[in-house]
Amino acid sequence: MGNAWWNLTLRFLLELAALLGLGIAGWHLSEGWWRWALALALPIIAAVLWGTFAVLNDPSRSGRAPVPVPGTVRLALELVILFGGAAGFYVAGHMATGIVVALLIAISYACSLDRLGWLLKQ
Repeated sequence: MGNAWWNLTLRFLLELAALLGLGIAGWHLSEGWWRWALALALPIIAAVLWGTFAVLNDPSRSGRAPVPVPGTVRLALELVILFGGAAGFYVAGHMATGIVVALLIAISYACSLDRLGWLLKQ
């Protein structure tokens, strides 16, 4: 499964963007002390889920899986977190950023069809 260096870089940046988008959404969609709580909790929860639930021997990761899950579960988790971050930008009023991030996610996955096929077989 050879992902081009540019796509691996894009994927990493999209993961960071997703965390930022979730944090912005948490801030935007709440008030008072909840603002701080959600702005911090949403990205932390997403990062913990991302790092915990993985497919064993996934070559696009370290190969380790603290909690092994089927490929379809991992793919669903990735899509929810990544597109959730894009949606976070959108609902917080950064519509153009949300749309661009969503398009970049789609492009990244379109250029990772080998990985998608591998995930769906696991």
